[in-house]
Amino acid sequence: MHLFLKSSCCAILAAFCLAQAAFAETIITNLAKEPKEQLALSVLKLALSKSMPGAQFQSLPQFAEQERAVEYIKEGKMSVMWAGTQPAYEQEMIPIRIPLEKGMLGYRIFIIRKGDQPRFDQVKSLADLKKFKAGQGRFWGDTAVLKASNLPVVTPVKYPSLFPMLDGNRFDYFPRAIHEPWSEVEAHKDLNLVVEKHILLVYPFAMYFFVSKDKPQLAEAIRSGFETAIRDGSYDKLFYSNPLVANALAQTHLKDRLVIRIPNPYMSAQTPTNRPELWLNVSKY
Repeated sequence: MHLFLKSSCCAILAAFCLAQAAFAETIITNLAKEPKEQLALSVLKLALSKSMPGAQFQSLPQFAEQERAVEYIKEGKMSVMWAGTQPAYEQEMIPIRIPLEKGMLGYRIFIIRKGDQPRFDQVKSLADLKKFKAGQGRFWGDTAVLKASNLPVVTPVKYPSLFPMLDGNRFDYFPRAIHEPWSEVEAHKDLNLVVEKHILLVYPFAMYFFVSKDKPQLAEAIRSGFETAIRDGSYDKLFYSNPLVANALAQTHLKDRLVIRIPNPYMSAQTPTNRPELWLNVSKY
């Protein structure tokens, strides 16, 4: 019995020490300047506060566009990234399969040019929407989703380019998750842009945390900490009290919008669609 207890204690101690060794490194993330990036980072910090108390965080000195962030993860220059999921990411990295923004990335309203609202008021169907050009980042996961439904898409590489391109008539609308466009329009007051009032484009989509395949213990720490935050209610408290989310739900008037649904043929069968607590219930708003 004493030998068994001694062996068990040694095994637990060894596992603990291994975990601490794995987490000795500083958690390096992308630069979080935009409110939406700050929300993702706050969720990450909450999750790891449950499984890695005292974890230290460091941001990149400059924001890395999505494709570069993937390379940084593979090269060990970044510990964690967050992004809308796509098959290549789930194959090349370890996804933590909990949608960190409750699937809000799949509920899209548009940024358009001032004066164009009457044009969008005439949209009654997906066929009508196909007469307009969307603007999207070239490597974003949901760009492929729009293209799969034959929606015309203009795809620059850099996110900041999309705003002046829209203002300059290079395309007609910029689909944004419901919590994104308000602060973006505010940040680009010098441009002729507003939030569209009529349409809600909906498709299944999740943003995940991703880590390198060389860091399975970090992935497990994020997953287990996230699950704890969901169970104890601290995630919902953080999420719904975030000004970005609270203001979006108050301003968007989802119930009053024309809903246009398109499929997402790229969603993995492992997506946790059977867990309603992980997804936003838009019928409440």
